[in-house]
Amino acid sequence: MDPMKAQQLAAELEVEMMADMYNRMTNACHRKCVPPHYKEAELTKGEAVCLDRCVAKYLDLHERLGRKLTELSVQDEEMMRKAATGSG
Repeated sequence: MDPMKAQQLAAELEVEMMADMYNRMTNACHRKCVPPHYKEAELTKGEAVCLDRCVAKYLDLHERLGRKLTELSVQDEEMMRKAATGSG
């Protein structure tokens, strides 16, 4: 595959994944923090605080998972490289 095309596909996938993460976060935090029947047009202070905390936790978890997956991927690549050099 052409390196430019691969880079473009990777960028598109990243945008798609970030949009999906944002949509999941929005839905989860909305369900958790905002009652289904609105009483006021604006968020209450409690709802706003809940949403801030929910988003912060969601983003923190997303970052931690990303680091862990990267770490596991690096370990996997090292094992594959060792296996390839050991058997060759």
